[in-house]
Amino acid sequence: MGKPCHFALFDLQPAFLLDLDRLAARYRELARGVHPDRFADASSREQRLALEQAAQLNEAYQTLKSVPQRALHLLALQGGELPLEATVQDPQFLLQQMQWREELEELQDNADLPGVTPFKLRLKAAQAELEARFAECWDQPARREEAERLVRRMQFLDKLSHEVRQLEERLDD
Repeated sequence: MGKPCHFALFDLQPAFLLDLDRLAARYRELARGVHPDRFADASSREQRLALEQAAQLNEAYQTLKSVPQRALHLLALQGGELPLEATVQDPQFLLQQMQWREELEELQDNADLPGVTPFKLRLKAAQAELEARFAECWDQPARREEAERLVRRMQFLDKLSHEVRQLEERLDD
């Protein structure tokens, strides 16, 4: 059996572009239905089932809320998990990664808090471009390889953005 479809839990059709406010509202609505407090007087079996449903719902929500995870989930639903090791097959992006890493190190070494903002804006623009390109090709079998490459790039930028936020917090203290 394949991976469970997180979209189905929310009564959504699998899609890359989602209304995140609607997703959050639907999540809260469903989460209320399986909240442990509602099962305080239930049998231990019912409590366990509610807890499992709540965990499954939370995992589905976290996956769909995250752009790279949602993209990965869509590709997994279409045809299996993404092979992990293919960054080497993307030399152009590998070079870009090295440049971004060097810039981030410079920002850190120089404690350059004002320089973080333009760096973040460039990352955001790169993420938006990747998302737009992925939205165009994810559901086209002939463009699967391109979609996989874009997801790997999204994952890298997501991780780098997280590191930039951490640096910003450290420099802001």
